[in-house]
Amino acid sequence: MTVPTDRNHASVVALVECVFVELTHEAVGAVFVSRQVGRATRTQYVAVDDVGEQFQKRHFDDQLGWHETTVPRRTVRDELITQLTRSTTTPADTREAAASVPDTFTVKPVPDLQTP
Repeated sequence: MTVPTDRNHASVVALVECVFVELTHEAVGAVFVSRQVGRATRTQYVAVDDVGEQFQKRHFDDQLGWHETTVPRRTVRDELITQLTRSTTTPADTREAAASVPDTFTVKPVPDLQTP
């Protein structure tokens, strides 16, 4: 789905909480992809324990490559909310925005996630 930048904060928080239910009960990962002119990043979050308190964060930057780390649930929650509530393009960014693809957010089965 295209990132819902027009949503209010409460609805984004509700979406993130629903995603956590799926991440902790199914073999799925959350994927946030951001594309800008000349650069793309992909961040994946996958639960590493049965209670959903620790997550593997896989971050790919097409200029810097892959980086993996383990982060607590609170960090994932905060990062997803921040990514999903980023403000829309400002007039100064219009030229870059015209050439870029909208950010996307998906939940995918773990085997379907890209890996290094």
